[in-house]
Amino acid sequence: MAPMTLHPDSIAVHAGREDLADLGVHALPLDLSSTNPLPDLELGGMSYEVLATGGHPFEGGSNVYARLWNPTVARFEEALARLEHAEEAVAFSSGMAAMTAVLLGVTHESGTRHIVAVRPLYGGTDHLLASGLLGVETTFCSPADVAAAVRDDTALVVLETPANPTLELVDVRAVVAAAGSVPVLVDNTFATPVLQQPLDLGAALSLHSATKYLGGHGDVVGGVVACDAKLAAALRRTRAITGAIMHPLAAYLLHRGLATLPVRVRAQQEGARVVAEWLTTRPEVSRVHFPGFAACDPYGLVGRQQAGPGAMIAIELAGGFEAAAALTGAVQLFTHAVSLGSVDSLIQHPAALTHRPVASDAKPSDALVRLSIGLEDPQDLIADLAQALSTTAAREAAAAAAAVRG
Repeated sequence: MAPMTLHPDSIAVHAGREDLADLGVHALPLDLSSTNPLPDLELGGMSYEVLATGGHPFEGGSNVYARLWNPTVARFEEALARLEHAEEAVAFSSGMAAMTAVLLGVTHESGTRHIVAVRPLYGGTDHLLASGLLGVETTFCSPADVAAAVRDDTALVVLETPANPTLELVDVRAVVAAAGSVPVLVDNTFATPVLQQPLDLGAALSLHSATKYLGGHGDVVGGVVACDAKLAAALRRTRAITGAIMHPLAAYLLHRGLATLPVRVRAQQEGARVVAEWLTTRPEVSRVHFPGFAACDPYGLVGRQQAGPGAMIAIELAGGFEAAAALTGAVQLFTHAVSLGSVDSLIQHPAALTHRPVASDAKPSDALVRLSIGLEDPQDLIADLAQALSTTAAREAAAAAAAVRG
């Protein structure tokens, strides 16, 4: 019988689970083994060599050791690869471990160490590239300047769309064309595979901080990269050497989270649209960054590259840093915390937190606050922001009056 052709929502539910009925189980199995029995010395040694150099387990062999291979992690990788339209995916202990492995693996394979990075980027990625810690040389640029920044020794172009934290959209096809033969990595964390498949746009690698939307519940840390089989082998080799494999319990939780990913993302996106539109009416807010607004999508990428605007909003406060700081402290339903993509709504000040290590000329505005919209009723979120903005405005008025009296 020919396999069924499934829609993305069905793939999210069933990918990586096709053999469960044959195993006689319904829920995902969880293998916590740190080591595995060896059939004999020769097969054990062959298994170790194959896995340590980026290969797959073979029939009659052994998984040997959890740093090399874990079946629960492999199930999650298979499912994520299906959603990303990729040949394979490789999972890591965190998003930054995934980015580190890409930089190490790609530069080792190419023999060159120059990176082109399109700003803005997540603060951790920006800091890693700028630090030179991994021995790479990075040229930071705008999307329009990629072609000029690429050199004969460029190993990789890195971009993020929507970008963190300003939600700027980058035309992936245009960057791929500008990069020429240089592979392009897209950080797809904000869009998720529900809204965007970078490999279909010509990118070589699609990276996620799986901690965010893929997990979706604020209770797991991980990273994952979708790519072709050759790059995946290089990443698995890097992972085996550096020890950055995802823990099987994290993989179990992430695989479970994929089943509800499309439903969560679409619901959060619609809530974000309502909140974003309301924020445009507030005098305390000087600017609202939301990809669903035409002004924030000058190239018409939503609907063409990205299926929807996503559930992230960034706002700039008319009162500057003081107003932004006061807002984060006055909310009641939102949680003041870093990260994003959870079922509950989060608020944070990027310049003071996640983008604190970024160079001053690339740091987001002190007036900017980032909102991750969860699954709460958007009217409740609006009510919370309304009271917080009013409280902030009252504090500013009182401070101004005190300054006049003083």
